[in-house]
Amino acid sequence: MLSRLLPRIFAPSLEVQAHCDLPCGVYDPAQARIEAESIKAIIEKADASDDPDFRTRAILIKEQRSELVKHHLWVLWTDYFKPPHFEKYPQLNTLVNEATKLAGASGTKGSLDPAVADELLAKIDEIATIFWETKKA
Repeated sequence: MLSRLLPRIFAPSLEVQAHCDLPCGVYDPAQARIEAESIKAIIEKADASDDPDFRTRAILIKEQRSELVKHHLWVLWTDYFKPPHFEKYPQLNTLVNEATKLAGASGTKGSLDPAVADELLAKIDEIATIFWETKKA
């Protein structure tokens, strides 16, 4: 019995707290922005083409890129941003929600409107501004 208790008694107990689950350098809103820029370029190319096969491929790729935008934003929202960020930037939840909707079915995923892509890029830029502010702290 003592042989089972000793390892537990002498086991190190150290509470560690980190700002994020991985070193902070792995998070960057640029990933979402790159995909959103791709979406805008795809929309422009699809609009300029009369080839139905090309347009179909473009739409498929645009929809995939829209999903990637949502993924990258959700990773920032769930893994990087923490309660102190949401307290300091109360608009952050709304910004992420609006941006992911702009990348969703009612946004770039379901639209070939370049203005929607521009709106998405603007929201990502707002999120990026907050993100880089948090990195200064």
